[in-house]
Amino acid sequence: MSLSPHPPPNRDQIESMLLALLDGGQSRDEVDRWAAQWVTDPAGGGVEDADVWWALTQLHGIDLRHAKDGPYLHDDEQVRHWLHAFRARRPRAS
Repeated sequence: MSLSPHPPPNRDQIESMLLALLDGGQSRDEVDRWAAQWVTDPAGGGVEDADVWWALTQLHGIDLRHAKDGPYLHDDEQVRHWLHAFRARRPRAS
């Protein structure tokens, strides 16, 4: 049973969160906490889509730095790469 008070995000919500992270609409701390509610849930937060799970595990910890005031472990270029990779995982319309 999931401990998250929210249903798992869908692919559109993941893409929106990646874009908000890149355009400054969401802080790294906000995105980390958002993803953590599913990633830290012992039951996986009810996430069944493997691509959504992959993206959530990338976003959880996005606020970590190399050192207290150092650069982030994953810079914006890495986030753009994740966005591109996530978009590439989307099923194509037939």
